[in-house]
Amino acid sequence: MHVSRGQPFIREGLFGGRGKVQVWDLLAGKMLAPFTAVLACELDPDGHVGRHRQAQWPEIVVVLEGEGGARVGDVEHQLAPGVVVHLPCGQTLELRNTSQTEPLRYLIVKSAG
Repeated sequence: MHVSRGQPFIREGLFGGRGKVQVWDLLAGKMLAPFTAVLACELDPDGHVGRHRQAQWPEIVVVLEGEGGARVGDVEHQLAPGVVVHLPCGQTLELRNTSQTEPLRYLIVKSAG
């Protein structure tokens, strides 16, 4: 299920990772309280989003397509369609696409409450 809206924002080597991440802002910059962001993301095959701290808002990652891994703090999560990973505010997150041929597609939903 590919979700997009307009042209994506493209980041290479996000947070010291590797590969390209395409990001679509599904709220188009608006806030719909208590949600601060809804982002559709696509991580390149064999891509990696480096470890980073969620400093402002808690979030969930919802996997739409592909397979990979996530590390929240010291806890590993296997990623597959339908998996939801919770990232509390102040915790660290790292994402990996384990496929050599297919992108990892996921949503990030951030909330102020």
